[in-house]
Amino acid sequence: MFEGWGAGLRGQISRPGSPWQKLLALCRHFSEEGAGAMGIWLRLAFVLLLLHGLQQPAWPAAVALALRWLLGDSIFCVLLGLAILVRPWLCPWMPHWLSLAAAALTLTLLPARSPPGLRWLPADVAYIIRILHLGLHIRARMSHQPPDTFVDSFERRARAQPGHAPLVWKGPGSRSFTFRELDDRACQAVWALKAELGGLTDLLGGESAALLVLDSQTIPALGLWLGLAKLGCPVAWINPHARGEPLVHSVLSSGARLLVVDPDLQENLEEVLPKLQAENIRCFYLSQSSPTPGVGALGAALDVAPTDPVPTDLRAGITPQSPALFIYTSGTTGLPKPAIVTHERLLQMCKMLSLCGGTADDVVYTVLPLYHVTGLILGVLSCLELGATCVLAPKFSASRFWDNCRQHGVTVILYVGEVLRYLCNTPQRPEDRTHTVRLAMGNGLRADVWQSFQQRFGPIQILEIYGSTEGNIGFINYPGRCGALGKMSCFLRMLSPFELVQFDTDAEEPVRDNRGFCVPVGPGEAGLLLTQVLRHQPFLGYRGARELSERKLVRDVRRKGDVYFNTGDVLAMDEEGFLYFRDRLGDTFRWKGENVSTREVESVLSLVDFLQEVNVYGVSVPGCEGKVGMAAVQLAPGQTFDGQRMYQHVRTWLPAYAAPHFIRIQDTLAITSTFKLVKSRLVREGFNVGVITDPLFVLDNQAKAFRPLTVDMYQAVCNGTWRL
Repeated sequence: MFEGWGAGLRGQISRPGSPWQKLLALCRHFSEEGAGAMGIWLRLAFVLLLLHGLQQPAWPAAVALALRWLLGDSIFCVLLGLAILVRPWLCPWMPHWLSLAAAALTLTLLPARSPPGLRWLPADVAYIIRILHLGLHIRARMSHQPPDTFVDSFERRARAQPGHAPLVWKGPGSRSFTFRELDDRACQAVWALKAELGGLTDLLGGESAALLVLDSQTIPALGLWLGLAKLGCPVAWINPHARGEPLVHSVLSSGARLLVVDPDLQENLEEVLPKLQAENIRCFYLSQSSPTPGVGALGAALDVAPTDPVPTDLRAGITPQSPALFIYTSGTTGLPKPAIVTHERLLQMCKMLSLCGGTADDVVYTVLPLYHVTGLILGVLSCLELGATCVLAPKFSASRFWDNCRQHGVTVILYVGEVLRYLCNTPQRPEDRTHTVRLAMGNGLRADVWQSFQQRFGPIQILEIYGSTEGNIGFINYPGRCGALGKMSCFLRMLSPFELVQFDTDAEEPVRDNRGFCVPVGPGEAGLLLTQVLRHQPFLGYRGARELSERKLVRDVRRKGDVYFNTGDVLAMDEEGFLYFRDRLGDTFRWKGENVSTREVESVLSLVDFLQEVNVYGVSVPGCEGKVGMAAVQLAPGQTFDGQRMYQHVRTWLPAYAAPHFIRIQDTLAITSTFKLVKSRLVREGFNVGVITDPLFVLDNQAKAFRPLTVDMYQAVCNGTWRL
């Protein structure tokens, strides 16, 4: 009987034009549609229409979808099989077999789903609840007319807690500052500017101001900035190391009509003053007097200015999307660009400390400059918003770092780049674990330093944070997985969509398939991070020509018409949703047809015991395609360079194409103001023995060692007679 029924069914299915044949063709069409969002929605619509046609409830398929998304294919198949087996005994409570068939069809039609790691589910749910709670809170504040901005919160704190000290200054004249003192300084700044400018017209209506100050003037600059914020005037914090054309570009690109300068930067200002005056930009020193004709001084006016409150209606014209700050990008692709930070985004960034578990009882220690996001927003502003205390040090000192933490009862430290590595490299002390620090927040921490830091200084919770000044997405490694920069869950990805896609190293852009769409990478594979631009996840871009922002956008990534922000960062995501930094597009070079990751090579070389710091980059060789690897290294104290051991280590742990062929030994490795290794100058100098005075070594396969690079060897490399 069953054989006859099966033969009849097969005949119905195989008969051309039959409904069964059409159904199979439709299923095949959906299966070939791909794993894109549109294909998934089409498949779900097909299942719902099928259930509707069969007059069956849709809830079993919905439950199946939810279980499959949470548990993955394998566990879901087991549960579905059990449901089918126990159905004869649980008929009254089980859905109709057609509904079970629809649930099975749902599994067949949708892309494969691996188990997401249920052990992280509680942490994922708790984190998404915090995200939603903060998001609703920010939306409520932004819905006010005018919006309830960070400066409104600051003024409320000043009225409610006038004696609380949110800032402690560790520079010259070390002291603490209360909310009342900071508010008084802000009000004085407004009335002093009014007196010097003959009114506030130039600072109202969205006109911006720029600050160019050294770390020693941090507190006066903060008071001035808070005063400008009371007027709704956006401020551009300019790198004090900028000179000449980059300085002119930074000021002009911000649209500033007012420039306030540290008196110690007199030479920097005088070099460009004629160009600034030609643009009708008023310049002032943050001092009692001015040594430069045409430049005013604000110090005396600030001293005598009243502390009368600033009327809130002066900033009544701002909206959530009005610029609050301009923070400059690093300028790796050209001159620095002022990234727009709106009032809404600024408030979101200010909540980062709360999101990471910070409270009003915390004491936060930062040594980072205020012209970058971490120092200014994650450090100072987050504490002002939360009511916590921020200890500001003008410069980083590895030897005094923990003494300052113990003195002020620091509970949270901020780091970036190589700060924690420098702490690990200091001589060990008996009191290394005697402190109250419970949390370290920042970015750029390598896995080896992560482990060394916790082993030496105690079980401090480390929260690695990923984000960029102009970016529209951020990740936090909230479970604390060593080496990961963030954690993604299915819930979070629905709120903040992104893609990791294949990319062309030479062109530094995504690879497209035959349909013109980007090609996603699999779990564990390195891919270029593209973040979708949505209404609730906008890309604000840079101030100035639209082309500056447009260059960072990628269109038609997964479907026609979508828009994504190109972060330029290469990440990998494992099957549990942890994200790992692999490279920045500019830090990847190509040699002998292979892509070489500078970060991976650095991690291998850092295992050599006689090396303390390593900086890997690619250099051009005449007559060769691509770039060959080179490493600038700093020797560990009391150590000498061993060319044979270095050769053996490189040959053991690196493929031939990734091995650095040149070694440059330096007393110290140059870093940026945010403690990132400088590569650009090293790349320009290459391995030229006529330019470089540092000791240079070349990889010699015949000698099986790194040998000192001589002039003759250099010529042989350039002539192509030395085989690389």
